[in-house]
Amino acid sequence: MPFNSFLNYPMSWKPERSRLKRPIYRSLAEQMEKDIATGFLPPGTRLPPQRELADFLDINFTTVTRAYRLCELKGLIYAVTGSGTFVAPNAAKSVTISADTLAGGSIDLGFVSSFEQCNNMISDTIVSVIKKRRFAELLDYEYPTGMPHHKAAAVNWLGNLEIHTDPDHLALASGTLNAIALALFSLFEPGNRIAVDTYAFVNFIELAKMHRLQLVPISGDEEGMLAEELEAQHRIKPIHGVFLSPSCCNPTTIMITERRKAALADVIGRCGMILIEDDIHAFLSAGIIEGYAGPISRFLPDQSVYICGTSKSLCSGLRVAYLVYPDRFREQLLSALFNINVKTSSLDAEVITELILSGKAGKITEKKHVLAEEMNALFYEFFPEQKGVGHPLSFYRWLPIQDTRKGSEVERELLNAGIRVYHSDRFLSGPREGQCYLRISLATVREKELLKKGLTILAEHI
Repeated sequence: MPFNSFLNYPMSWKPERSRLKRPIYRSLAEQMEKDIATGFLPPGTRLPPQRELADFLDINFTTVTRAYRLCELKGLIYAVTGSGTFVAPNAAKSVTISADTLAGGSIDLGFVSSFEQCNNMISDTIVSVIKKRRFAELLDYEYPTGMPHHKAAAVNWLGNLEIHTDPDHLALASGTLNAIALALFSLFEPGNRIAVDTYAFVNFIELAKMHRLQLVPISGDEEGMLAEELEAQHRIKPIHGVFLSPSCCNPTTIMITERRKAALADVIGRCGMILIEDDIHAFLSAGIIEGYAGPISRFLPDQSVYICGTSKSLCSGLRVAYLVYPDRFREQLLSALFNINVKTSSLDAEVITELILSGKAGKITEKKHVLAEEMNALFYEFFPEQKGVGHPLSFYRWLPIQDTRKGSEVERELLNAGIRVYHSDRFLSGPREGQCYLRISLATVREKELLKKGLTILAEHI
């Protein structure tokens, strides 16, 4: 169809033909990326069908397909079978959450720390580690996957969380995010599709962008991700992996029930997907939540990478996470570990190991259980209707709000009022649903009165 016949035709995006240079598909992709970055194409915009855009620009249909594909690999757009192609929710900005310093004395209810007031419980352990005769051995390159006694302690610790493994199938990583990155970079190729919850862990979203992985949002309910929806999406187009946080989903606080774990495991197993299981909050459930029987990976030992970090349970500054894997993934995972990490700090691992062997790790987690219970009780004083929703000991809460403005506007308004919170828009892996939320951290401010002050401001402004 001639180009000029489309001049007055309504389209959501009309790129300039005169700006296209060879190779045209790459130039078209660059124009789309720029229009997304400048806000000309806002999140959620439905893009023109590929054939329609090809006719408008008077170029080959496959050229448009290649341009869309390139932008899809960059995480800028995503396709929904039967509905079209849309601009991704967070395509124009980074949604990474970090503990940057707040100005003006604002109260941080955004970044989720891990009750850092408990860190003084490990000071004497650090001193004892430094005084050990073998201290120098902790400072070299030996044992890149973890020293034997570090692994033995890890097996013991994980056994308490109902994950049973052995030192030959376990490696130490430099924190949970590092372990997730190792799994993504070693087991998946750019363009692979990874299923996630509609509201997903922000840093996982960013890691997927970096590795050019396509996130597939899967809807869920109060029991977790819907197994039938996961299978339905796989039938439309194969899904290569699934990322889940079963003990306490971040940010929704949902605990995946045992029957839902079994249903998800059945789908993942039959469809040949790889499960990446981030179980950093297992210590809040094992031995505490009635009916808790362990992670999903126990159903899929040969298709799972199980990750359990110690930053929330023991100490955030000691970047140690345990990575459990089957034989089939050993070569790829260890290759990534050797080339990205070289090794995880044995000094950090020694402190964590000493905490476990001395029994102090148990005392630290017990203290954090008490603090979590106290802070959640305070939260319920302000928002009683939320009691019974999600994990009762979560370090954060997922608060529904009626405000439908852009998340950035809501965050800015509350920051001006004196508190930092994070809006649900940051956590979206797909299009925004009707309901909006705020993730409220309960574990960052160190004084109960300061949390009370922050919650007072929050309650007044929503």
